Amino acid sequence: MSTETAAAATAARSIQNPVLRGFNPDPSIVRVGADYYLATSTFEWYPGVRVHHSRDLVHWRALGGIVTDRRLLDLRGAGDSNGVWAPDLTYHDGRFHLVYSDVASFASGYWDPRNFHSSAPAIDGPWDDPTPLHGRGFDASLFHDEDGSTWLLNLSADWRPGRDPFGGIEIQRYDLAERALVGEPRIIFTGTAAGLTEGPHLYRHEGWYWLVTAEGGTSWEHQVTVARSRELFGPYEPDPAGPLLTSFGRPELRLQKAGHGSLVRTPDGQWFLAHLTARPATPLGNCVLGRETAIQRVEWPSGGWPRVDGGIPADEVPAPGLSPHPWPDEPATDHFDGPTLGPEWSTLRRPATPDWVDLATRPSHLRLHGGQSPVGRQRPSLVARRVGATSCELSTVVEFVPRDHRHLAGVTAYYNTGNWHFLYLTRSDDGRVVLELLSSDRGRRTAHPGLTVDTGGASRVGLRASFDGPAVRFGYDLGGGWREVPVALDATILSDEHAAHVVDGEPAAWGFTGAFLGLWVQDLGADGVHADFDEATYRER
Repeated sequence: MSTETAAAATAARSIQNPVLRGFNPDPSIVRVGADYYLATSTFEWYPGVRVHHSRDLVHWRALGGIVTDRRLLDLRGAGDSNGVWAPDLTYHDGRFHLVYSDVASFASGYWDPRNFHSSAPAIDGPWDDPTPLHGRGFDASLFHDEDGSTWLLNLSADWRPGRDPFGGIEIQRYDLAERALVGEPRIIFTGTAAGLTEGPHLYRHEGWYWLVTAEGGTSWEHQVTVARSRELFGPYEPDPAGPLLTSFGRPELRLQKAGHGSLVRTPDGQWFLAHLTARPATPLGNCVLGRETAIQRVEWPSGGWPRVDGGIPADEVPAPGLSPHPWPDEPATDHFDGPTLGPEWSTLRRPATPDWVDLATRPSHLRLHGGQSPVGRQRPSLVARRVGATSCELSTVVEFVPRDHRHLAGVTAYYNTGNWHFLYLTRSDDGRVVLELLSSDRGRRTAHPGLTVDTGGASRVGLRASFDGPAVRFGYDLGGGWREVPVALDATILSDEHAAHVVDGEPAAWGFTGAFLGLWVQDLGADGVHADFDEATYRER
């Protein structure tokens, strides 16, 4: 057996973490027969509630998102890191059930969440119109009990000054047939000393109710905790051994921020935990890739508590005894030949509708009609994909005819409205079509006028954006081969840690997403301009 074959065989027998690289946080995992599905948060990006599929817990493929249009979710005006938080995916009586929180704000101790329920006969739909639930908190989930009843759990938020804003885990009966909440909500768990108790998932096992929660916040102190009770309403006893999983206090670990988990059981009784994690470039440094999804093996002895080996996240985990089921590799180049965008692409604050994402008018091209400025929160025109490695690049070929300085089209390394780098085509005051570079760090813009490039009237321009560890670099091709823009820009500003801003103990801004590479068209004069992208190639190095 060759070295390469042996390595592939070993990889097929183990789970390599993170299994979902790049911005894929707050995983909810469910098994339906031989299929496993992972749903993750999407915040201000469409499609909402991203879903991945596996048949062996080792190999995963992106299916796209569930919340694909404004009928299910309206993100117009959503702030940075607002939108879809911590979706929950379950399967009951032959239907998939999704609950998700649409959080409108998180400033000054307020959240303004709204929770919804939708269901479908298959993972690819059709998903029915969402049922509004309540706005008392977020991180909602469904629990289907053995007696056929269904219950809604969520964090109970408390806005009052001086109170714990994480007011405990709340439960209320939910009538699936009537799509209605029944009776009064009850607080069943107020958490451990770690505090910030959220992300509830409830399970029934060996006569116990097992409540899995996220605690300690979403950063380095994050953890997965477990409590149990003989009765649905408690009291719930936390595991006396402490958290099921955490990387807190272990800065040497490659996987940090381990927390917010959900459990799944294989047909032969093996348990696994899907949880969020992050990979800082330096110990406890900025996490440009955002919060990702990892999977750990769980040992659950009869009559005992569930255990993850060492209570810490492992880079490699023995796979379950399932037949290996790899998926075909995703093509590096998207030639835009399909009628819709592929599952690797996301759009910012508005769904990819034909009025601005046009794949039909010019075959094998993506025509993007220009949208708002970088701070516009209603109609931006940004199509992007998650950054999955610290060394990667996105290249494209664009045709664009700007008429003045208000028209811009190019490639971006993007985090949110305040943090991005952008190489774009535009028209200068003297009438030339030029390439310019602009950066934004927490909303402070920096132009690089010394790097302006005259395109010489080239009708097709190659553009490239690259992540190279802590640096972002750009390149261009005017027909004579690739050239580098001679500047290394700061990649670490495209991170959760840099985006966060706390005032008087309350988040004025937060960072819950991750870095993207994308195609961006701005029509700041609303003049009807568009750009045609012939192809886009993403490679990791």
